[in-house]
Amino acid sequence: MTNVAVIGLGNMGKHHARNYAKINGVKLVAVCDLNEELAKNTAEMFSCRYYTNYEEMLDKEEIQAASVVVPTNFHKKTALTCLQRGINILIEKPIAGTVEDAQEIIDVAKEKNLLLQVGHIERFNPAVQKLKEIVDSGKLGEITSIIARRVGAVPVQVRDANVLIDLAVHDIDIINYIYDAYPETVLGNIGKAIIEKREDYAEIFLKYGKSSGFIQVNWITPLKIRNLSVTGSKGYAELNYITQELTIYESNYTKEIVDEYGDTVIKFGLPDKTQVGIEQMEPLYLELKDFIHCVQTKKQPLVNGEVGLQALKIALQVMENK
Repeated sequence: MTNVAVIGLGNMGKHHARNYAKINGVKLVAVCDLNEELAKNTAEMFSCRYYTNYEEMLDKEEIQAASVVVPTNFHKKTALTCLQRGINILIEKPIAGTVEDAQEIIDVAKEKNLLLQVGHIERFNPAVQKLKEIVDSGKLGEITSIIARRVGAVPVQVRDANVLIDLAVHDIDIINYIYDAYPETVLGNIGKAIIEKREDYAEIFLKYGKSSGFIQVNWITPLKIRNLSVTGSKGYAELNYITQELTIYESNYTKEIVDEYGDTVIKFGLPDKTQVGIEQMEPLYLELKDFIHCVQTKKQPLVNGEVGLQALKIALQVMENK
């Protein structure tokens, strides 16, 4: 049995607690939040103890693993406090607010021989996992471009990060994951449309050799959209993160020589369309289950500290190159 705790019970933290309570081999022993009423209600819901001071919780409870789900500005301090006490951590994305803070968290985790996982939840979306499998199989041929749209209204709970750090890191990580590479060129356009103090829209271009990635993120679109499309030499894929729907279009075309100089004409027929069967599951549940499995087996997590650091570096590079 692995004893776990959740630090921070905001929009994501409460769902960490809920999912831990469902995982076999896990005991949610305590939760912590500055809001005592929220902490108490959550503890009562999942039959555990509650605290308003996480250092007190870590001192009093026997904890092997913890979710760090506090605002980004507090990631470093909270993560290091856990690691110094010998506690494995899953830290919500982004890993930290700066590259230097992220690197320090990674270094301390290595020094203490503790597991550090970063909460890039979309890696555990069943549709993404299936898409990755299809791409790796070569069914879509050589991938030439990946386009992501992650737009919607302003989230009231996010007050210390801009749209790049809060939203774009998701798709930066997913595009890196699908290509199994990091971009050699990073360009972007970023600005403020309706939020005065933080950037609320961005378009990002990533170049991976002959392939590319394009990401549109914003907090100004009145409709929530979470889509990903992949174009390859043999076909095209459309993915909806929210509904976990994945559609594959396999190309049907012929090449015909039209003159004595060898010029050809490519004729496209209707593509073969396949709605891929996906067993829908909550990505956060799968992410936390993987975290616990890695803690128990000492296995390297799918999203380790270095992966989280790379996504952060690229997001910050967009701001530098805007």
